[in-house]
Amino acid sequence: MSVAVRPSIDEQVETLMQGTEYGDPHTKAVMAQELRERLIESEKTGRPLRVYCGYDPRTTDLHLGHTITMRKLRQFQDLGHDVTFLIGTFTSLIGDPSDKDSAREQLTPETVRLNAETYAQQAFKILDPARTRVRYNDEWLSKLNFADIIQLASNFTVQQFLARDNFRLRYEAGQAIHLHEFFYALMQAYDAVAQETDVQVGGQDQLFNIVVAGRKLQQALGQRPQVAIIMGESLPGTDGVIKMSKSLGNHIPIMAPPEDMYGKVMSVPDHAMPIYHKLVLGWSPSRISQLEADLTSGRVHPRDIKMALAREIVTIFHSAEAAQAAEQDFIRKFQERGIPDDLPVERLGSPERIVDLLERLGMAPSKGEAKRLIKNGGVRLNGEAVEDVSVEITPDDLPVVLQVGKRKFVRLERA
Repeated sequence: MSVAVRPSIDEQVETLMQGTEYGDPHTKAVMAQELRERLIESEKTGRPLRVYCGYDPRTTDLHLGHTITMRKLRQFQDLGHDVTFLIGTFTSLIGDPSDKDSAREQLTPETVRLNAETYAQQAFKILDPARTRVRYNDEWLSKLNFADIIQLASNFTVQQFLARDNFRLRYEAGQAIHLHEFFYALMQAYDAVAQETDVQVGGQDQLFNIVVAGRKLQQALGQRPQVAIIMGESLPGTDGVIKMSKSLGNHIPIMAPPEDMYGKVMSVPDHAMPIYHKLVLGWSPSRISQLEADLTSGRVHPRDIKMALAREIVTIFHSAEAAQAAEQDFIRKFQERGIPDDLPVERLGSPERIVDLLERLGMAPSKGEAKRLIKNGGVRLNGEAVEDVSVEITPDDLPVVLQVGKRKFVRLERA
């Protein structure tokens, strides 16, 4: 029986640092060196590294964008390290302001608990349940008193927070920055302290929270600062441009039904296919290059690539049988209705009545004719007849295929 050979330290560092980005080469070099040192110590002592990533249950859905950091956690798991899937039951009460241009709505503890109910189940689509520690950060954050908060806050300056792009831009624009928004980075930093973390994984929007706040607070409280694994790319949503986000309505939930998941992947623009293969399927750079060359040369049809992608994604999160059934459902609903592969694209940045849209796009000569077409069943959205002339299409509804008659089609996407 063959025995699996453990990768060398150099190979482990290369694997674990793959896909990371820190904004400057020096920080990346420091993180790689510190990771190397931790891995060497781990092998000598036999103590696995303590690794975690946090996920705030602001909504009930985790989506494909979240799987980027989950796959990095899985790499640590496969190398034998102690991985924690941290559910931010306390941090989500405020919500991370890192990539927002205004304060988030504050949630109630009841809403957060309901949202968090299936988070672990969703994560286990990627992580190994037998090797995953699931924790909730209200376990330690809810026990801090006001004196504790003052002590923790004394390690940071207002200038450090205002230097962050999102806060700086809001400050310069005269927009409100609420005091409680500063607490988020402080709370996340304390997550690292409470768990005595060796490594924290996060996206680009977590650069300040992990590299600056987390490491600084650990050091101030006598711990060795954690290694930051910051993923360099974000998965675009179904619009193919903007980072996937539930609040923007361009997300593909992990728990979406197979037919819905398949259809949403098929709605992603062709140009986003390479990054989906890279970030969701984990394709190597050489395979991505070949895919891009095949698409550019026309050797493969974008539709065929997209259908294979949708099939594989549904298989990962459901099953091969579910993927096959979802594909047949898609073919029946769309291809058999004569919707062409290459559609003109119209971007919509604000709500618009469908009769106004039909006239503006030249799909109907007037609003009156648009209403007549709708009443006669001649207008469809994603293959379904529009029955109400007062229907309004909003960016949250997108992307959709708008069809008039048998020959006029346009793909509506978020601006």
